[in-house]
Amino acid sequence: MRNPPTAFAGAALTVLLLSGCSAADPPAPAATAARGASPAPAYDLPPRHVRPGERAVHAAPVTDGDTRFQVIGLQTGLDGFVGSHGEWQAKGQYVVVRIVAENPGRTNSRFDAKRQRLLTADGAVHSVNAFAQAIKRQPDTLPLGAEVRIEMDLWFDIPKDARVTGIRLFGDPPLGVGGTTKGAEVPLR
Repeated sequence: MRNPPTAFAGAALTVLLLSGCSAADPPAPAATAARGASPAPAYDLPPRHVRPGERAVHAAPVTDGDTRFQVIGLQTGLDGFVGSHGEWQAKGQYVVVRIVAENPGRTNSRFDAKRQRLLTADGAVHSVNAFAQAIKRQPDTLPLGAEVRIEMDLWFDIPKDARVTGIRLFGDPPLGVGGTTKGAEVPLR
């Protein structure tokens, strides 16, 4: 004979699990505001000063795959830098791009610094300098959990006379799609 409390507990658990998976997400704040409701509350984050030698970048956020990016700072023309273990000189000039990477989704995604590309006026495309990234203790890859946002630097070593025009940022392909993404460009002039 079947134990009734066990059958009831199993049925209750099934109902709870299924009710947690909804087909529709809650309306976006803009949609709520358009219907006359007040906008969603915002976090009170204090403004931060731009770091020495850096200039603030006021670029709109861009999305590639499952990742939203915003460029917030830029440093160019650095001859070298000091890390925790020593000083290192650029072959040309170091360029540092400060970004915010965010996973607005409900599943994990992956950020890969090695995929990011700096664009210069001569049409060249430059990869992140792995050595500078390591010395400055910036991650190569990291998981972005659901609704997680991080802020970090991307270090590039480009020719001394090169002029930065933009950056192409690559996110993680949407879950189940596979392959690679095309990247989203942000002008840096």
